[in-house]
Amino acid sequence: MNSEKEMKEKIISLEERIEKIERVVFSAEAPFDNSMLIKRKKTSAKEFLMTKNVKSDTQKVVALGYFLEHTEGMESFNVNDLEEVFRSAKEKVPGNMNDAVNKNISRGFLMEAAVKKDAKKSWCLTSTGENYIETKLGK
Repeated sequence: MNSEKEMKEKIISLEERIEKIERVVFSAEAPFDNSMLIKRKKTSAKEFLMTKNVKSDTQKVVALGYFLEHTEGMESFNVNDLEEVFRSAKEKVPGNMNDAVNKNISRGFLMEAAVKKDAKKSWCLTSTGENYIETKLGK
């Protein structure tokens, strides 16, 4: 069958092309282009909040929960995490954080995580909560 032979030839050709590209990219003589080294700076909690139309503590809790999951890479967050991110964003920490969390749970935006974090109850966003942040709270 001729197609197997053609596939082998194509693979060899692609491997040769990759080797050439790697030699250019990784050689000391390769022309240096600063645009290839563009680094994305990390977004701060304050910057993230500024991109959202948040007014209430309840909205800030779900927005900052989203920030913790999507920017900080947390799988879940507890009351300490929320208080810390409020402070880092230079936002007043809600007087009753658990109430704000519970309101978001009743709205379907947060749910209790399966595992406690630092021996404390922890939460994570639901798909509804993520959708709310991504579509409803934009500026």
